[in-house]
Amino acid sequence: MRVGLFLSALVVIMSCPASSHGQLPQEVLSEFDKQFVRVDSGEFMMGSNEGDVFEKPVHKVRLTRPFFISRYETTQKVWIAVMESNPSSFVGTDRPVEKVSWNHCQRFISKLNQLTGRKYRLPTEAEWEYAARGGNKSQGFKYAGSNDPGEAGWTLDNAKETQPVGGKKPNELGLFDMTGNVYEWCEDAFDTKFYSVSPESDPLCDEPGDPMKEYRVLRGGSWNDGKYSCRSASRFRAGPENWDRSVGFRLVRE
Repeated sequence: MRVGLFLSALVVIMSCPASSHGQLPQEVLSEFDKQFVRVDSGEFMMGSNEGDVFEKPVHKVRLTRPFFISRYETTQKVWIAVMESNPSSFVGTDRPVEKVSWNHCQRFISKLNQLTGRKYRLPTEAEWEYAARGGNKSQGFKYAGSNDPGEAGWTLDNAKETQPVGGKKPNELGLFDMTGNVYEWCEDAFDTKFYSVSPESDPLCDEPGDPMKEYRVLRGGSWNDGKYSCRSASRFRAGPENWDRSVGFRLVRE
């Protein structure tokens, strides 16, 4: 994946506070809030022996608190309702917003929380993988909801750009596009050694100890990646200021 450095001037596609569907921002955000799925607490084996060194060792993780995660990747419609602009290359209100850095996401979340009075955030890496694997309803698939990447998501094999969210098979929790479409930012810093020292309960890498400490975690692969990068265990990383047309995000609500 090619990740470019953040440019000071984003391409502003839309600046009107109402979406192209004619909805007011508060209507868009009310719809958005209804799209969150409860993920019950539980434990799973995180990582994979089939992937690269960053996916090892496989280790037990226990998530002690339930959380709510968006059924869909954050769409351009929702981004426009909050930020009144659209940085995306592949324009479409129901497509995932892309060309957003980790830092952009934090600014979006801050404004979204102010507008709604809710507490949204990026998922931790452990929450993301647990949800992608189907939580406590997991059937052990390699991809999110299937062993067939083409059934689960949009990848290099079946897409040339992003697609509207929700167009492929959901996983066991009813979550869409956790395989492919766009990479999804996680809250965690990326530490190559973290899996070896990760706490068993509710891990979050916020004080990394190696040269990659400035990087943040990306998950799920994209339309521009082969099936290897779209596995639920696959990990990628980029600097918090980096963006790309294959990078977006989804949110957790507490």
